[in-house]
Formats: sequence, C-alpha cells, structure tokens
Amino acid sequence: MNSPRNQLSNLGHGIRLFALAGPLIANNLAIAGMGFADTVMAGRLGTADLASVAVGNSVWMVVFLFGLGVLMAMSPTAAHAFGAGRNAEVGSYMRQCLWLSQGLALVSLLAVSRSEWVLGAVGVDPSVIPLTVGYLNAIAWGLPAMYAYLSLRFMSEGVGWTRPIMYVALVALVVNVFGNWVFMYGKFGFPAMGAVGCGVASAVSMWVMLAVMATYVFTHKRYRRFKLATGIERPDPARLRTLLGLGLPIAVSVVSEAGLFSAVAVLMGTLGATVVAAHQIAINFAATMFMVPLALHSALTIRVGHALGRGEPDLARRIGIIGIIICGGLMAISAVMLLFFRADVAAFYTSDKDVLALAVSLLTMAMIFQISDGLQVGAAGALRGFKDTRIPMLINFSCYWLAAFPLAWYLGVVRDLGPQAVWVGLILGLSLTALCLNLRFLAISRHRQLSPAV
Repeated sequence: MNSPRNQLSNLGHGIRLFALAGPLIANNLAIAGMGFADTVMAGRLGTADLASVAVGNSVWMVVFLFGLGVLMAMSPTAAHAFGAGRNAEVGSYMRQCLWLSQGLALVSLLAVSRSEWVLGAVGVDPSVIPLTVGYLNAIAWGLPAMYAYLSLRFMSEGVGWTRPIMYVALVALVVNVFGNWVFMYGKFGFPAMGAVGCGVASAVSMWVMLAVMATYVFTHKRYRRFKLATGIERPDPARLRTLLGLGLPIAVSVVSEAGLFSAVAVLMGTLGATVVAAHQIAINFAATMFMVPLALHSALTIRVGHALGRGEPDLARRIGIIGIIICGGLMAISAVMLLFFRADVAAFYTSDKDVLALAVSLLTMAMIFQISDGLQVGAAGALRGFKDTRIPMLINFSCYWLAAFPLAWYLGVVRDLGPQAVWVGLILGLSLTALCLNLRFLAISRHRQLSPAV
C-alpha cells in the first residue's frame, strides 16, 4: 500500500503532467477546429469542392504525418539534454532539426507533385481529381513553414514550455478561418478559388504559425540559455543521424495507426452510405475525446525525458506509470459517459433513424475502443521519453496491419458480418498495441532502473 507521502507525490506528478498538457489540449482542439472549418466552409460551395477537400486532406495527412513523426524526435532529444543541464545542446539540435525539416519539406513537395497520378491509380472519381490536385498544390507551399514550425515547437515542448504552442494554434485557427472566407469565397478583390482557396488559406496559416513561433522563441528571455540564434550551423551528420534514428520509427508508427483508420474508412465505404455516416459519428466522437490523452502523451515524453536526463530512472518509471494510468482513466470516464449517454451523443450528430441506430451500436463498441486507445497512447509517450522508438514501431505495424486490418477486412467484407465486425478489428488492434506497448514500457523502464548508466 502506498504511504500518504507517496500518494501526495503521485498527485503532484499528475498535476505537473496536466500543467504541461493543458496548452497542448488547447492546441489539439484548435487544430481539430481548423479541419472542422475547412469541411463546413467547403460544404457550402457544393459537393465537388467538399469532396476535393476531403480527398485532398486524406492524401495530405499521410504526407504531413510522416514529416511530423520524424520531427517529433526533437522533443525527447531536447528533454534529455535539458534534464541533464546541457542547454547549448538543445539549441544545437534545434538548428539541426531545422535542416532536417527543410529536407523533409523538399521530399514531401516532390511526393505531392505526383498526387494526380496517385489519385488516378487508386480510382478516385476523375471529376474530383483536378480540384483535389489544385488543393494539394496550394497547401503544399505551407510545408517548409510547417516543418520549420514543428522543429521550434518540439524544442519548446522538450524543455517543458508548452504555452506558446497554444497561442500559435489559436492564432492559426483565426487566420485559417478568415483565409478560407477570403480565398474560397473571393473577398477583398481575390477570385473565388473554392477548394483551392482552402489550400491557400491553410498554407498562409502555416507561414503565420512559423512567424509567430519564431518571434516568440527568438525573443523571449526564457530561451536565451539555449543559445538558439548563434548563427547558421552547418548540417552535422552525427546529430542528423540521431534525430532520424529516433524520428523515422515514430513516423512509421504514426502513419501505421493513421493508415489503419483511413483503410477502415474505405472498408466502411463499401458497405453503404448509412454505414459510412454512422462510422464517421463514432470515430469523430472518439477522436475528439482522444485529444486529451494525446496531449498527455506529449507531456509524458517531456517529463520522462527530463527525469532520465537528470539520471533518475526510478522517477522516470514512476512518472510513466502514473501517466499511463491517467490516460487510461480519462478514456474510461469517456467510456462510462457513452454507457449512459451514447444515444444522446449520436442524436447530436444526426436525426436519421437508420444512421442513429447504427451509430449507437458503434458507440457501444467504442467504450472498449477508447480505453485501449488511452492506454496505448500513454505507453507510447512514456516510451518516447525513454527514446525507445524502434520496437514500438514494430509493435504498431504488426498489431495494426498484421492483426487488426486483416481481421476487419475478413469479418466485414469477406464474411459480410457488418460494420460492427469491422470495429472488432479496430478493438483487437488497439488492445494488442496497448498490451504490447505497456509490457515494453515496464520491461525497458525496469532495465534502466537496474542499469541507470545505459
């Protein structure tokens, strides 16, 4: 049994995690708000524009999330250096991450330039392709700014200063919505560009995000100790390899999970419009609730990294366990809410009786889905704090693509058992991932306890 002193200590660690995660929750909700605004404002223009934004965003997210995953390596790297008191190293790694970000932007721009061929190859309606390509070509010009912003953001996260990230996201939300109004509908003398205007507005908001974050980081006294602006630093192969060694497995993990949900959405599309609508309701609610543990995931990476940087593996393990329990607990609260109010949640989205009944059924399954999701994202954050990314990458890929998707496809399409059967695959994948990642965390954190110098 924990002593009162230990219980107070655990409470303190939980409070500090929430203090770090609070601005990140606001950031996540603001980013979700941008996607919501894009969808609503495109919908007012007609089916073609809405479809182009939806299809284009699906392609965009794969490209963007890969770069995001690679650059996430900056957060645990900065956290370890900061925890160890190596402040100048934080600045040096940030400058190397900026080089990496622009290399990723170049590769991503080349990938987007082939989007017309990809869209045609996967069978997208030919009438939608020109607008979709226009949207992608427009939004892609924001990639250099977005990836540079992420380098600064993850540096700031790593040293435990998350508040500016919230400020930037709120500014970007306003700029994005205003930009949509100007460029999509043709205001202030600009032509009405429709879906392409949505891409232009998103690209502009990305450059604004970089400008605001860079101004804050390079002028605020809190960052002076890191010597961020010491001039142009040549690319350092050793440090770039360190960042890539951490970041590439994270990128594969992130894309594996996002890819699974995209693939399941495609499977649902083969089962009819009612099924797609009900699935979208259940997934949208789950994704909204997921914003809180996702922010805690980042806070866990930071706090665990700080403890390890100070040479305190016992504390790192303890913080990790507390954070995982909190993430699982929060999603359990969401599951209890669904137990009693799932019909009300579904009714908030739709009044169609057929969609409503199926959405309630899927939200019932989401009760299990959410708890697993909370536990897996908590463990992933703790493991990234340990700079452990390769084995988690293999776990994610195996659980999602060797277990979850084949089962979802077999039950939902081959056996034709309906959308609930497809969700069985999702539940299996997330539950297996949660189990394996938590076992991995317990093993590696125990190893660091026994071998603190590792």
